[in-house]
Amino acid sequence: MAGTLVATVAPAPAQAGETRGRELWAAVTIAPGREGVVAVAGYGGAALEAGSVLTLTAPDGTAVTDAPLDARGYRGAVASDGGSGTYTFTGGTPGTGAWGGLTFPFVLSVPADAVPGTRLSDCSLRLLDARGRARDQGACVVTVGLTEPTLSRPHSGVPLDALPEASGTAYPGAQITVRDAGENEVCTTTAAADGLWSCAPSAALAAGPGRLQATATLNGVSATSEQITITVTV
Repeated sequence: MAGTLVATVAPAPAQAGETRGRELWAAVTIAPGREGVVAVAGYGGAALEAGSVLTLTAPDGTAVTDAPLDARGYRGAVASDGGSGTYTFTGGTPGTGAWGGLTFPFVLSVPADAVPGTRLSDCSLRLLDARGRARDQGACVVTVGLTEPTLSRPHSGVPLDALPEASGTAYPGAQITVRDAGENEVCTTTAAADGLWSCAPSAALAAGPGRLQATATLNGVSATSEQITITVTV
């Protein structure tokens, strides 16, 4: 997922008899109205017994929709309100531990009205042993991404003149840059309030086959359209 950021928070002071490992962490960028996978990793402490539980608490306004890990010895669950998800270690092969060296995926849904570039707060991680004692904690960084722009014109495979207009849709207010196969800037514009955009090259495109792709940027996050193949005639 593009634009992924990583950050952690300092764990709370250890209690008597408590073992700390490396801090849990996860980071993901998810576009408004989409789902993404928060992959939790980082535990490096002692092996924990059956009954230990990893919990992800979702940021305000988002929802955990699935805990899809398919691995023996772990059971995933999602709270009825989507506010959190858990994995419980149910036991495995004798002599093996739990949590260390593995990644635990949670599917998170971001609302359609989330603002691109926003870092959602209050996403937290906590690992408890079978007795309910804290063994590790950390933060999951969730950044609102940007939906991919579309590049609907020019039409792929249709012969074009050297100054073809490009157009499509994007998140309102996003800066749009159209580039060719060599990453040269073809034209730029800003998506209107209805999401429509269009621009035309200021210099003639090279004759022959080529490709175009649009990139949308807003508040520090970006997304790209699919490439289209073009042919410029003399």
